[in-house]
Amino acid sequence: MERRHDEVAVARPGDRRPGPSTPGMDRQEAFATEGTWSGFVRTEAGAVSGWHHHGEYESVIYVLTGSLRMEFGPDGSRIVDAGPGDFVYVPKGAVHREGNPTAQPADIIVMRSGTGQSTFNVDGPEHS
Repeated sequence: MERRHDEVAVARPGDRRPGPSTPGMDRQEAFATEGTWSGFVRTEAGAVSGWHHHGEYESVIYVLTGSLRMEFGPDGSRIVDAGPGDFVYVPKGAVHREGNPTAQPADIIVMRSGTGQSTFNVDGPEHS
């Protein structure tokens, strides 16, 4: 979406573009600037994403519907579960994968702050 730097903008659902791809997730980019990325992500029921990290971006996730299970840490051994109304913080460079252990799609809003490429898909988590 072309916009001037001094204008307030709205990204409606039809305006969103495909976001950086990670297997198992449907990322839709609302806005991407030099220092931020924002968008909508859907993870289907029972799906688990591929392992990835967000480089120099830190992320804040807000769960709208469904359930978000975040695996991270040595060998992916740490788990955080979040539901509707919960916020989740992901630090820069944290290798993780997201899953939805429920029978309904999970919808989340993601805001990232940082610089450079926003998504790096990797083979797996760090080893202990």
